[in-house]
Amino acid sequence: MIYPIKACILLFARSTFYAQAGRFMDRFQNGHETAAQAAGQQELWILGQPPLKKYLDFVDDLGREGANGIRSDRVNEWRNANDYYELLMRTERNIADAIETFSLPSELDDCAAELAADPRFRHTFESLPTAIKMVELDRLVVCQNHVNRNFVEMLKSRLGQAADIASLFRFCLPLEEYQAPVQIREADSRRYIFRSSSTDFRFHEALMLKPGQISGHESFGQIAGVIGLVVGFSSNFLNAIHDDDSGRLVLNNGYHRACALSELGITHAPCIVQTVTRRDELDLIAKPIVANDPGYFFNSPRPPLLKDFKDPKIRKLCATKKVARTIEVSYEIRDYLVEE
Repeated sequence: MIYPIKACILLFARSTFYAQAGRFMDRFQNGHETAAQAAGQQELWILGQPPLKKYLDFVDDLGREGANGIRSDRVNEWRNANDYYELLMRTERNIADAIETFSLPSELDDCAAELAADPRFRHTFESLPTAIKMVELDRLVVCQNHVNRNFVEMLKSRLGQAADIASLFRFCLPLEEYQAPVQIREADSRRYIFRSSSTDFRFHEALMLKPGQISGHESFGQIAGVIGLVVGFSSNFLNAIHDDDSGRLVLNNGYHRACALSELGITHAPCIVQTVTRRDELDLIAKPIVANDPGYFFNSPRPPLLKDFKDPKIRKLCATKKVARTIEVSYEIRDYLVEE
């Protein structure tokens, strides 16, 4: 498809990052990453992609330099990268249209069948036509312009370069339970704090449960119903959105794994692919940045690609403070009479 291009219980859930103060780090420029590599926590950015203010705010809030750095230097770095993208629009015009995809090898049939039978897969990918394919990594269009470098390195060491095809499938589309530690505390009688170092940590949903679904709870009276507030992780599957007209694929989830695989020299990987045929379908599955500006990602001559994370002319490694994702959940109860 062608999109226009344009550059009575009340529940409250709020997700934030808490930063822990870190020591001051010397500035680095022009692709020189030595200072950041010695810093501990690092964030890998693709510069030159709008909005500029997002990058500047990130460095001010979470960079080890914070607001002490020279802002004009950051703007110049971003501007140079943006100029480089203008060059790529001529030298790599429509390169995203030629991304390679093909069917899974037959030795992965059992893995694919197990995945398709999993309730997390069925629940997440029930709306649109879905397939599991081998997808070329470097030409995936990306809508997320930074990843945690430490996590990418950890994933690389976990998989290694000599992984067999079944291990690669499980790395991209894992069914095992996520093991990131979670801290939970009661802030007050109606407010709870959940905290994890994982960026995949999120509020799931509020749902109604029947008394029979609750075990181990001793109530002081008969239970009429139960409201559950669910916090956890996503299905964590590598997946992309396919536009049936341009043929492009926008990476929707799995950025750290995709970067790790690309850096290991792995060119194609198992990926869940959902196909959209109309603009309204994007609202069902895409991130807001894609759904609000689909023309940029699906029709512009040279959108940002996964391979840009490896390009020294536009990548920037930033030393950052250590952060944790914090989800605060609170509720309110109202008890009153209404006429029937």
